[in-house]
Amino acid sequence: QVQLVESGGGLVQAGGSLRVSCVASGRTFSNYAMGWFRQIPGKEREFVAAVSWNGGYTTYADSVKGRFTISRDNAKNTVYLQMNSLKPEDTAVYYCAAGAYITIATMPEERGYDHWGQGTQVTVSS
Repeated sequence: QVQLVESGGGLVQAGGSLRVSCVASGRTFSNYAMGWFRQIPGKEREFVAAVSWNGGYTTYADSVKGRFTISRDNAKNTVYLQMNSLKPEDTAVYYCAAGAYITIATMPEERGYDHWGQGTQVTVSS
């Protein structure tokens, strides 16, 4: 079992930056691909970004490409999401997720992830 705990959410003005973190415990972190998803109340959860087990491959949703950067530090069992040029439409609860059997093709798909954090709220004011 893997436990995931997100932190770093908060309130930021449009155009600002925020970095959210997710610390994993319980199993070997480097065995897992990691993803970030987000959800607005009343809407389905959507893919944001993902990173391979060694950080060598990353992928992003079109809506955040060029503004967000996902990275990981396997020595610290932590995955990060650096969010720049934030927009009000980025307001959501952000969740990190871990998957042991994810391929590059399935990284944007929720069903590939076995473990989820509790989420952290990010609010961008206009």
